[in-house]
Amino acid sequence: MVEKENLLAEYQNLQEQYKMVIIQKETLKLQLNELDNAFNEIKSTKEDKVYRIVGNVMVKKNKEDVMKELEEFRDDLKVKIESLERIEKDLEKRIKELEENIK
Repeated sequence: MVEKENLLAEYQNLQEQYKMVIIQKETLKLQLNELDNAFNEIKSTKEDKVYRIVGNVMVKKNKEDVMKELEEFRDDLKVKIESLERIEKDLEKRIKELEENIK
């Protein structure tokens, strides 16, 4: 009986972790989408200078520099999303295994 309670507690813990990973992944995907929109907008402008918000200040910067910064940030987001997807798959597998053990 104690073993089943331990399995149930672990199962609930894994489900909570899974939910948190999903929320983090979706948040990063939204950020990536916004970043892609900003990147495409900057790319399509004919201006050499664009404005970038830094803290509470808007700064005029070179378009190419901002595009490079956005590309680096996009790459970082993609790596984080891929990492969360791997964690998500691992958690799904462990949850399914626990479901089988609980039955």
